[in-house]
Amino acid sequence: MFSMKLFVASAIALAVGPTAPAQQPASASCTRTCLEGWVDRYLIAMRDAQVDPALFAREVKFTENGIQLPLGNEGLWHSMSALGTYKFTVPDTETQQVAFLGTVREKRRDGKEDVVAIALRLKIRGGQITEIEQLASRPSDTNSSRSDIPPTGVGVEKMGQPHPWFTAPISVAKRQTREELVKAANYYFTGLQRNDGKGYYPFTDDCIRFENGMDVLANVLDPATGKRGRMTCKYQFEAALKNIVSRVRDRRFVAVDRERGIVFAFAFFDHEQINWTWQLGELFRIENGQIRRIEAIFHRAPYGINSGWSTYEQGMSDDIQDIR
Repeated sequence: MFSMKLFVASAIALAVGPTAPAQQPASASCTRTCLEGWVDRYLIAMRDAQVDPALFAREVKFTENGIQLPLGNEGLWHSMSALGTYKFTVPDTETQQVAFLGTVREKRRDGKEDVVAIALRLKIRGGQITEIEQLASRPSDTNSSRSDIPPTGVGVEKMGQPHPWFTAPISVAKRQTREELVKAANYYFTGLQRNDGKGYYPFTDDCIRFENGMDVLANVLDPATGKRGRMTCKYQFEAALKNIVSRVRDRRFVAVDRERGIVFAFAFFDHEQINWTWQLGELFRIENGQIRRIEAIFHRAPYGINSGWSTYEQGMSDDIQDIR
């Protein structure tokens, strides 16, 4: 995967000493701050199109939008021009992985820039990045049939910064286990799949749900009254989101931040009646077993596409996958 040029650069680095920022020893666990720093370093490397052998393992695996690509000059690595303004990082110190939802800039052929929303997972082993999984939602992607919805990156940046709920720590006495947090987040996927309005929907009364930067509870049509208004997360599932999603599959929970009650997952929403698949990265703030805040970015993908990290059977399954 690495070119001869990079191999030579690696040999020189070994001879004269590393030029990259100091890293923790391979035997040490990366702290929250350390994991968050890996996201910054990765985004800068992608912006500069520099595959530093001190940063990336030789056998590093890279996918963008479910497709495995050579690392270094394809996908966003070819066209990213600058960092964006929205940044949400989910460090998982237990698994030494870190997830990210945010924005970057991408250069166009006409010289202008687009705002691109990305969902990202990095796996850190031995002081290097060994796995890179990213979803890039570009303005050219088909995000909705409605013309009044802005491109995903633009919508995400309009949020400004993560809601304070996401950054507030959970008291030690009330922190749930990893398994409990994943189970609670999965109820969202289970409730949405072939929803009949009678499922188990563990939302707080003040739950808010943002998709592609849009508040999807605002000005919603209530089929019971025929009027528009604000809904709660629970009532929307009970009344307005019935039988929309055929299958929620390849549910890959890739980062859990127990300190802040946050779960980050990749998944696919299939709409079999219209041959349509949403590929998405989604995160949940969970308190006392209930979902309080949801953010997701997604785009339309080829129907039935695989994540590039699952077997066919896993990719078609609605079972929980706790990625470690």
